[in-house]
Amino acid sequence: MREEDFNEKAQEKRAPASKLDPWKPIIDGWLEEDQRMRFKQRHTAQRVHHRLRTEYPEDYRCSYPLVQRYVKQRKRERGTSPGYLELVWPPGEAQADFGEADIIEGGGQRPIKYLCLSFPNSNGAFIQVFGGETAECVCQGLMDIFHHIGGVPRRIVFDNAGGVGRRVREKVTLTDLFLRFKCHYGFSVSFCNPASGHEKGHVENKVGYVRRNFFVPIPEVENLEIWNQELLSRMEQDFQRPHYKKGLTIGELWAEGRRHLSPLPEKPFLVERLERVRTNGYGKFCFDGRHWYSSAPEYADRQVAVGIRAHTVVVYGENGEPLSVHPRSFSENRTDTADYATSLQTLLRRPRAWTNSPFRAGLSEPLRENLDELSKPDLRRVLSVLSESASTFGYEVALESLQEAVRRGAVDSFSLQAISARIAYDGLLSAPDRGPDLETYDRAFLDLKVQS
Repeated sequence: MREEDFNEKAQEKRAPASKLDPWKPIIDGWLEEDQRMRFKQRHTAQRVHHRLRTEYPEDYRCSYPLVQRYVKQRKRERGTSPGYLELVWPPGEAQADFGEADIIEGGGQRPIKYLCLSFPNSNGAFIQVFGGETAECVCQGLMDIFHHIGGVPRRIVFDNAGGVGRRVREKVTLTDLFLRFKCHYGFSVSFCNPASGHEKGHVENKVGYVRRNFFVPIPEVENLEIWNQELLSRMEQDFQRPHYKKGLTIGELWAEGRRHLSPLPEKPFLVERLERVRTNGYGKFCFDGRHWYSSAPEYADRQVAVGIRAHTVVVYGENGEPLSVHPRSFSENRTDTADYATSLQTLLRRPRAWTNSPFRAGLSEPLRENLDELSKPDLRRVLSVLSESASTFGYEVALESLQEAVRRGAVDSFSLQAISARIAYDGLLSAPDRGPDLETYDRAFLDLKVQS
């Protein structure tokens, strides 16, 4: 009756005494030391229990489940998130990061990297797919996205990506290619603090969203560059869904944010890193320590200029014109890529090398058999036309014309020239251009004939 305060009081929960209490300070010390070790070299509950039994055989009498529960509890307490500040991202600012997924290309499954550029204000994002995370891939992906959306973000936040640059304490060092690209398009760059991926949490979440929704099931791709163009449109189709908290669709918010982008520069940027490399006796050079590319046999044992791009490796001749173009390899295994168009000229000078030439080995069996049956003068004429067609229309067109000529049974220089031109200009199965109207000339010549 004398009580005046009937508020419910929080009662402190006291842990019951445990046989492990004397050993808890030792366990805590070991777990504290683990914070400076590699993740896979830290104490497990089993290791803690075994170590206590080994180092204190006479005094330690605890069971393994008791140790396991305590270690699990302590690790859970250490891993508790301290909480993060919700950041405000104005329109025109973006975040960038790479994700990894698998695709099926050429009948085989292989891993790829996809660059994700997200806009936190609208929750929109765009992706581009590459073989690696190099500076060339970053710049090419950003440039393709910039030109697709018709503007440039004012600021882009990266983590410490090797292809872009590094932040050590307060000093930021950009790669040469990315620095020139950044100056060309006029955007500013920010880097997250080390081990602070939550500072660009929006793009981190987008990377996972893209993997679940665009790479499941594993997509089959014929050409990465063509597929990249399709991905830009597919990402915009995803903007029709509502924003998770703003009450509008992503597309409506993106339309507003788009107006805050900076304009594109007048001239495009050539995403290419030039290097000078030394070729071997076959005119080949090694790049990335395991990938071999051909220049031309006449460039053997010489230095050549090579342009490293996101999807290709371009070899330049002495006149500065492209000598050969190879698809760039990012494989962990050794590769050897040859441009057969550059070996045709050498075959013309050395026709006896035909039987063992890489060009012949790369042809299909029907093509090899038909060309092997030609006399040396006829073979030389065919190779001469192929070389000319390759330089004019490209190697793929020249090879297709040769296959069509074999199918028609007309493997001669005139047929090859005509078929190459048809494929390049009108298409092999389409009707040729009618050309200019010659009816006026017909009437004039007929009138002259009648008068005479």
